[in-house]
Amino acid sequence: MAKPIQVKLVRSPIGRPEKHRKVLKALGLTRLNKTVELYGTPGVVGAIKKVIHLVEVSER
Repeated sequence: MAKPIQVKLVRSPIGRPEKHRKVLKALGLTRLNKTVELYGTPGVVGAIKKVIHLVEVSER
């Protein structure tokens, strides 16, 4: 079973490629400092790796 992880948006997506903004929206990160709890499935981990420079990840 995948472990729960917390993902927090810490950098603004303004001025970033459209692809990055779509990934953030898919993860549920719509505002700065918003934290979402997700399961660390391969798809979620891959999406996080695409925008790792904009988010902060911690295990729960």
